[in-house]
Amino acid sequence: MGLQIDIQAIVANWQALAAKAPAARAAAVVKADGYGLGAAKIVPALYAAGARDFFVALAREGQAIRPHLPADARINVLSGHMEGADLTGLVPVINSPEQFFRDRAMRPGKPFAIQLDSGMNRLGMEPAEWSSLRDEALAAGPAFIMSHLACADEPEHPANAMQLAAFREMTEGVDLPLSLAATGGILLGKDYHFDLVRPGVGLYGGMPFADALPVVRLSLPVIQTRFVEPGEIVGYGATWSADAPRRIATVAAGYADGILRILSGSGASLYADGVACPIVGRVSMDLVTADVTHLRQVPAELDLICPEQPIDAVADRAGTIGYEILTSLGHRYERSYL
Repeated sequence: MGLQIDIQAIVANWQALAAKAPAARAAAVVKADGYGLGAAKIVPALYAAGARDFFVALAREGQAIRPHLPADARINVLSGHMEGADLTGLVPVINSPEQFFRDRAMRPGKPFAIQLDSGMNRLGMEPAEWSSLRDEALAAGPAFIMSHLACADEPEHPANAMQLAAFREMTEGVDLPLSLAATGGILLGKDYHFDLVRPGVGLYGGMPFADALPVVRLSLPVIQTRFVEPGEIVGYGATWSADAPRRIATVAAGYADGILRILSGSGASLYADGVACPIVGRVSMDLVTADVTHLRQVPAELDLICPEQPIDAVADRAGTIGYEILTSLGHRYERSYL
């Protein structure tokens, strides 16, 4: 099983998104092990391209990449100062008064940032909490203040303007770097850019950055091919049977490797040098079957993710989003980096 990851495409996507917000500093979101693609390989290349600000979800993710970055790289932890977290060399993004007081008691003088809740109701201080803590928090010197958009991938959604107005109101008069936009927010335009932008899924070839270069190719080895006669079944549950003589290829991957079971019967395909081979029967734990009757020769590998079927096309077939496809890619794949 081969998962090919184009590091230079990630860098090019970062540069393209940074260019869309020229007045802001461009960070890189590398949480969930670089969206499943290997943060330890990705962050040095982004640093070499000019990135100095990195975002992870958890402190342990920050510690995992800290050895791969020079000391001047800032690694920001979106979950903030959770109890027991090792924040050595990291910058917690404080989400609540409780976290603020814990952090200042345990890490006096150490860098931190603040997240405000501008309307997503997930993480961050709500307006009343922020109002009561604002003077003390600002006196402690946060590195930046951020919030997060709930609907940035839908440019016309009214929540975007509402959150923008709320963030501006909560940060009025603040003389610190401000950050609101991730990938979708960058694409909403300069009103959302502020001082620091946080591109994430767009780096890895995902929507809503439609102009992203493809980053991933997932090639699955063919274990066996067989001919089936009309009426014969393929796979668990006998959900598919041949309507004519068919040739079926079985590849070595399944839902244990992040090929979601719901892709069974979804119309998704595997690809042989750009030619679609429909997935037939159920996706099982370790195996997927595809109809290769129309191929003159069955190759050694069939692709699930490729230019003809990028991550968001797979996601559409599975009724999900590209983020889930990327972060579900299993550890059994042999990863190679271009």
